[in-house]
Amino acid sequence: MAGSIAGPLVAGFWLLPWLGERRAIFVLTIPLFAIAAFTALRKPSSETAQPKSGLNPKLKFVLATIVAILLFRVSHDYETKFPVREVRRDYTATVIATGKGFDRNLLLNGVGMTVLSPITKYMAHLPLAFMSRPPQNGLVICFGMGTSFRSMLSWGIPTTAVDLVPSVPSLFGYYHADAAKLESSPLARIVIDDGRRFLDGSAQIYDVIVVDPPPPASAPGSSLLYSRYFYEVVKKHLRRGGILQVWYPKADGADAATTVSITKTLIQSFPYVRAFQSFGHFGIHFLASMEPLPAASSSILAARLPSAAVSDFMEWGPLTNLQQQFELVLSHELILEKIVAEAPRTPAILDDQPINEYYLLRRWFHYY
Repeated sequence: MAGSIAGPLVAGFWLLPWLGERRAIFVLTIPLFAIAAFTALRKPSSETAQPKSGLNPKLKFVLATIVAILLFRVSHDYETKFPVREVRRDYTATVIATGKGFDRNLLLNGVGMTVLSPITKYMAHLPLAFMSRPPQNGLVICFGMGTSFRSMLSWGIPTTAVDLVPSVPSLFGYYHADAAKLESSPLARIVIDDGRRFLDGSAQIYDVIVVDPPPPASAPGSSLLYSRYFYEVVKKHLRRGGILQVWYPKADGADAATTVSITKTLIQSFPYVRAFQSFGHFGIHFLASMEPLPAASSSILAARLPSAAVSDFMEWGPLTNLQQQFELVLSHELILEKIVAEAPRTPAILDDQPINEYYLLRRWFHYY
């Protein structure tokens, strides 16, 4: 029992961050080879000295050792497939930053998390611009490359970012040249914690809360950031008139039940919800509030941005006109009733009903 408890703790919290997966596996096999060597090389007793068919145990051990050494020599760590990379390992995940220029990527445990995209700028600028008064502060849950955090700071407001994986914020500078300057700002705060747990233990209230759950939408544990119970916590931390922005990475061919369950959860949690197709038609920006969300035009939203926010929002285009850049998303507002009609029997997401994480039977049998 002690080994079954200590083994995963030692492997996950010490060996893996220190040595990486390949060398950690090698170290973990050493005790097994030691046992095999003791068994194969020990002097046989009189009861076991009878010759048996098959290979000699000593020969088996030698062959197994040779094969293991060859496999170790010819194998490579996963990150070596990326010629340009920075790798961080901690007790939570292996994080890889890779690529050059605008083609940089972020991977956690081999899964792509995000890229440099105007979408992550919309996540911050859209809800902040929808505020009918100047925002006082904001919160970003899930740091990613730090783009939304950076965009929110461009409004000149105190901004907190929370991420579960310590190595993710440490790579901020890989993606943004001004990362060190922003991190040293008195307005910036980066917290290593589970986003939901952070809110549970905090008394701070915010004007805008941006949530960017880890992709894909079916990722284990992601339902905790789409759940009604989570939104009940969020509402306690929204200032009057505050706005929650939730981005759902909906792609072509996405599971309809997942889309409906995420939409229903927001509708059942907030009296006012609007949804917009993301830039490039990938994903949906949901805006939710306890107060009405006015049908503000792109010109009104553009007029609310401070000059630094304008520079940030227009940094990667795709357009050169601020009003038109807002219009790219505002002109693709989605009707919530039509989304729900795609799978009307699908329930909302609860902690004990993670609809988005259990999709295989729906995919196989097209049953919603």
